[in-house]
Amino acid sequence: MPLTVEPVQRNGHPCMRLSDPEGASADISLHGAHVLSWKPAPARECLYLSPNASQAPGAAIRGGIPVIFPQFAGRGPLVKHGFARLLEWHFIGVEPTSGSDPDAAVFELGDSTRTEAWPHRFRARLHVALAPATLEVGLELLNRDESTFGFTAALHTYLRVARLAGVELHGLEGTPYEDSARSSARMPASAAPVRFEGELDRIYPQSPRVLSLHDGERVLQIESDGFRDAIVWNPGATLAASIGDLGAGEHLRFVCVESGTVIEPVQLAPGERWLGVQRLRAG
Repeated sequence: MPLTVEPVQRNGHPCMRLSDPEGASADISLHGAHVLSWKPAPARECLYLSPNASQAPGAAIRGGIPVIFPQFAGRGPLVKHGFARLLEWHFIGVEPTSGSDPDAAVFELGDSTRTEAWPHRFRARLHVALAPATLEVGLELLNRDESTFGFTAALHTYLRVARLAGVELHGLEGTPYEDSARSSARMPASAAPVRFEGELDRIYPQSPRVLSLHDGERVLQIESDGFRDAIVWNPGATLAASIGDLGAGEHLRFVCVESGTVIEPVQLAPGERWLGVQRLRAG
């Protein structure tokens, strides 16, 4: 499907706005190749962006879809969640597809003096495809080095919700998890949908490919390919109030459902490529 792409500014950030013929849109900041907004047709915002999000160069943007690479959280020696979300990416152009698949806008980040803390030659590309009710984000990595390297990665997706107390995440009922809010304790499968009552921070290894987020009458389907794990997060009232770029009460407006490979690093040989995709479908 044809895709229109135009440059825009959002809060001082140069962005590319994607639009499809039926009125869906998405805004992607060149800072971090960060998806800031997704409005399926008919237009309604499906991503959460903090009103207190930092606009400073080199800072992470709170909300939307941050790109986590080459390290998840503090699981390694690098800055938390890696450097990909902190650096400027380049818009490469639109990648046409055949048949009924939507075209994709492509953003690129390569190794440079700003990535020397992770001493490997690589090329990262973010592919963002838009259809009337679907947003597809694919993170592609190419090893340009002469030896194998390992990395972890995720799409740290903030999903806007109307009423947190009524939200349920379905699909993980049979999956044990690691509870990051409780010193990474290993927990058995809950046999129930995930509900958001207080701080919640979980990693579900080898998670199911398809999840669904129920927010009242609205259902959002979350699909992943290539990513092995699911990460589910909401800071709860106390932690949210202590986060400077979030603020008191903001936890009620979102949940994070992330597609990632974070438990076991991907091992990528020279010349090899890896692709992880998250697909959001609005009901």
